[in-house]
Amino acid sequence: MKSPICELLGIEFPLIAFTHCRDVVCEVSKAGGMGVLGAASFTAEQLEVELQWIDEHIDGMPYGVDLIVPTSMAVKDGSATPADIKSMIPDHLKEFSADILKQHDIHTDDVYKHSLGKGKGAGFLGEGSATNILDIAFSHPIKLIANALGVPPKYMLELGKKHGVPVAALIGSKQHAIKQAEAGVDILVAAGTEAGGHCGEVSTMVLIPEVYNAVKDYPDVCILGAGGIVTGSQMAASMAMGADGVWTASVWLTTQESETSAVIKEKLLAANSNQTVRSKSRTGKFSRQIRSPWTDAWELEGAPRPLPMPLQSLVSEPALREVSRLADIGHEGAKTLATYWVGQGVGLMNQSLAAKQVVVDFMEDYLAANERLNRSLEDS
Repeated sequence: MKSPICELLGIEFPLIAFTHCRDVVCEVSKAGGMGVLGAASFTAEQLEVELQWIDEHIDGMPYGVDLIVPTSMAVKDGSATPADIKSMIPDHLKEFSADILKQHDIHTDDVYKHSLGKGKGAGFLGEGSATNILDIAFSHPIKLIANALGVPPKYMLELGKKHGVPVAALIGSKQHAIKQAEAGVDILVAAGTEAGGHCGEVSTMVLIPEVYNAVKDYPDVCILGAGGIVTGSQMAASMAMGADGVWTASVWLTTQESETSAVIKEKLLAANSNQTVRSKSRTGKFSRQIRSPWTDAWELEGAPRPLPMPLQSLVSEPALREVSRLADIGHEGAKTLATYWVGQGVGLMNQSLAAKQVVVDFMEDYLAANERLNRSLEDS
């Protein structure tokens, strides 16, 4: 396809797939799109193993890496000891979280016993810890580096320029888009509120043309539409509004290769588009996830106010890890509570397919959408 993003990234089809699964990264890239590995939760050693595996299985096709280096957090790298962090988390939040589990017959004695103090960001990197991760990423033949929250750190931008690797950033408003373009970001991922995970308030249908108009003075900046996009026709619509391609994530959760647990896959495949919720209860920033009694409890009147990032993750993640562990072995209460990040496009995700087939379906649906538009012009 003739698209600036295809030329920039060296890909055939402007479909970017964010995923935590290295198998999906390889399959999407080999099918003509680009897989991007979500690496925020990896240590430097783990990332090296994952990228080495990808290098050996991707047949030389381009791929990228995505990190989460937030612009602002309550705890900065090196600014607090594990004891300091533990003291920042009020007991009543842990008690509230544990009580949700108890209501579903889950024992909670050990949920927080060894969890606090293991990590300061629960997957969110400060600039100091990000430096080592970035060095690992750029030691491999990546063709894209992305930051999910805020302006990428200076070191990321510098390494991108040095290695000729485009730098992407996720944004949720036209104001964010301008700020990122001014900072030197190459690719803007305009993620509407329909998106899974962290998202803003503006819908994808409104955000993409807003961003397109906002950055016209930066002709070298590419735009990727994101947020609830799981079909080729949505891709065509995004590009009609000014995007150069699309950034997708939720649609890969239910693929056959995905590492998503069987319990969550089953929930996602059965869910309607209105069965997600946007809440601060998981990370301290608004993120969209599949609705469950866990998410409902945090929205009730009288529920505690979530802590700022990254502290809220140190309340929610230990409990949800236990929920996931028990759900995987058949605990009914845990299966009911289980939740995961997913966008509103989940209502269109009705069957588990191979990642390669998802790419093919995107291509076919995109072409069909363009044919419909062309026919409408012919009829007029």
